[in-house]
Amino acid sequence: MAVEGVTGSTTQISPDVPDVFFAISDTTRRAVLDLLTHGPRNAGDIVSQFPQLTQPGVSRHLRVLREAQLVTVTIEAQQRIYTLKPEGLKTLNEWISKYQEFWPSKLDALEDHLNTTRTRRQTATRKK
Repeated sequence: MAVEGVTGSTTQISPDVPDVFFAISDTTRRAVLDLLTHGPRNAGDIVSQFPQLTQPGVSRHLRVLREAQLVTVTIEAQQRIYTLKPEGLKTLNEWISKYQEFWPSKLDALEDHLNTTRTRRQTATRKK
């Protein structure tokens, strides 16, 4: 698959590479990742954390996370144990790191704006 960039250049995206961005686009899958930050969990425990979903529904989310290489699964007896795979987050980290250099200046501008707004409100309150 080819994707046209802003400059008109084309970037190749391999259809064989799991889409990490698609995997984290869903709130349930992000919640599963959050659960796994506390340690490995068996599939039944993960399912129990989402009472609004069926077991097959949770299994589909877990499959997407596995295919995106964000989690690993090991089989112990009759249990499937899911573990967060931090190296799977590398793609996200690399993408985010391109934008982190812009954050300090934006945060400084936000702080300046909030300080100015607070000063204006305080001045307006004193005049009343």
